Amino acid sequence: MTDQIRHKCGIVLIRLLKPLEHYQLTYGSWQYGLEKLYLLMEKQRNRGQDGAGIVSLKLDVPPGRKYFSRKRMAGSAAINDIFAKIHKDHDKAVRKFGEAVEDPQWARMHMPFAAEAYLGHLRYGTYGNDSSDNLHPVMRENNWRTRNLVIAGNFNLTNVDELFRILVDLGQYPKEYSDTVTMLEKVGHFLDTENQRLFDQFKSQGYSNRDITEMIAAHLNVRKILEEASKRWDGGYAVAGMMGHGDLFAIRDPWGIRPAYYYYDEEIAVVTSERPAIQTALNVSFGQVKELPPGHALIIKKKGEVLLEQVREPQQKRSCSFERIYFSRGSDSEIYRERKKLGELLVPGLLEAIDHDLDNTVFSYIPNTAESAFYGMIKGVEATMLKKAKEMLKDAGNVDREALTRIISWRPRVEKVAIKDLKLRTFIAQDEGRKEMVSHVYDITYGTIRAGVDNLVIID
Repeated sequence: MTDQIRHKCGIVLIRLLKPLEHYQLTYGSWQYGLEKLYLLMEKQRNRGQDGAGIVSLKLDVPPGRKYFSRKRMAGSAAINDIFAKIHKDHDKAVRKFGEAVEDPQWARMHMPFAAEAYLGHLRYGTYGNDSSDNLHPVMRENNWRTRNLVIAGNFNLTNVDELFRILVDLGQYPKEYSDTVTMLEKVGHFLDTENQRLFDQFKSQGYSNRDITEMIAAHLNVRKILEEASKRWDGGYAVAGMMGHGDLFAIRDPWGIRPAYYYYDEEIAVVTSERPAIQTALNVSFGQVKELPPGHALIIKKKGEVLLEQVREPQQKRSCSFERIYFSRGSDSEIYRERKKLGELLVPGLLEAIDHDLDNTVFSYIPNTAESAFYGMIKGVEATMLKKAKEMLKDAGNVDREALTRIISWRPRVEKVAIKDLKLRTFIAQDEGRKEMVSHVYDITYGTIRAGVDNLVIID
């Protein structure tokens, strides 16, 4: 393994399955997709406070018109900054062109982010440069639509050395050494290969170059491209991408290390890193949002067909424990139950550590992610005391009434010992000045602990 796992990011992929006019008539605005992109990114803000980026893709625009538009910004307020700029441009257009801006067809031709597909990314880097140049989505541009590629992901490839060497051996000259560029160029190489295969096939059948362009767009085998490109990828990844002609995809590693969820109906198809984001933004139930299976890709063809395809052989599932314990939103039903159970399972060990001295023990947690596990821990402590009371009652002829009363009336001492004062995640802070910053992130509630008397059990 050449790299340590370094990033925990978030992705959003949206494909509108109806014309923009449909959303104008149904929801009062052609900006329906853009609004959902904003909401889905905001609901995954926990996954990215170093920067964010979005790309829109317009379908079937005439030659000479821009079909990809991208905006990336660094900083903790990146999501708001990006959409504030888009809204500012919209308001400026309204002042200049009036009601024409609300016409979907006019907007598609003149407004950069009036589009049928969107890709969003939130970066939470644990190392490295967080300038806008290093933010996703990243692009591989070409004058042929079907060779254009945009990707964004939550990933870390552990064999970048090997993959980089393969690209160089192919004769490529990658512009930088990173897992992002390596992954982009790997998919791009097999996208080029598939384009060339189809071009040669149709050319031999006598079709003109112009006709071939449209035929390639219709026949491009996205599953095959992803299958070949990811064959040597080692590590955890959830990657979403767009091709210039309109095919979209999201692919997940064979071990299910990085999370990915999807939902689609007759109006919209969505892929995100977190299930609750989809539930909230689209007002759908837990069961309607599906987990993208390990080793599979969700492929959305230009014409709107949604396909779930296996591209790698699924392996024994190894979901990232850090995702489950800390990073993912606690509002996910599965995550919430797992974290509560984790706290409950800690109880036997912690009781032993405090020598079962519950009267002189204070229980607390470090906000905010540990709160669910804290509830589980308290539940486990209370269950232990209840079990003890039941055991005493079994021996009905020899019950110590005073001890039994004390156990039944006992409640764990719960205090809010630590108060988070700043919205910072110190575990991924830059090394420089980290200790100084940590000392200011939390305040202590003074007077909650008796010095020299109390044990403090605090879960983080």
